[in-house]
Amino acid sequence: MLSSANDKKALRAHFQKVRQETFSPEKCCRIAKRLLVLPETAKADCVLLYASFGSEIPTDTIAGELLDAGKTVAYPRTGEGGIMTFHVITDLSQLILSPSGKFSIREPDISLPQPEISGNTLCVLPGLAFTEKGGRLGYGGGFYDRFIADNPAMHLAALAFEAQITDTLPLLPHDIFTDTIITEERTVICNER
Repeated sequence: MLSSANDKKALRAHFQKVRQETFSPEKCCRIAKRLLVLPETAKADCVLLYASFGSEIPTDTIAGELLDAGKTVAYPRTGEGGIMTFHVITDLSQLILSPSGKFSIREPDISLPQPEISGNTLCVLPGLAFTEKGGRLGYGGGFYDRFIADNPAMHLAALAFEAQITDTLPLLPHDIFTDTIITEERTVICNER
């Protein structure tokens, strides 16, 4: 029998392939529109987005819409010891490729201000797979799990293709559950957190 770590590694590879095969601009557009009309998006004073790469649901258009609506938008920056901080941007040009980043993801400069996190903050999560109860399979670094554990008041919304929803995942006690999953077909309200 495989260990949990090996199970997760195999699942990550499987769902990475599923996501790549499922990716389409039309589906991404439907997901973005669903996020933008989500009640938690409307009431949020700050939205934490991820800088998409590869076959992740793109967030640039979402950021542009949010900035045009006067929302505070912040992006993550990873640091030493598995710590992730968010920094406020006013324009997407403030995201630059970080040569030290594991995946060469665009990040904000560390000198940009950090947002004030509150119950009116919406954190948009990336991920490889999700359960309908809100379980999330990330990339294995634990950055979001640690950040959310330190900021539990935020509303969490994950962006995913319908094909990334699965019945079960090998989750650990420290794994964070999302409140909402938005796919091209539906918005799933999760009640595990």
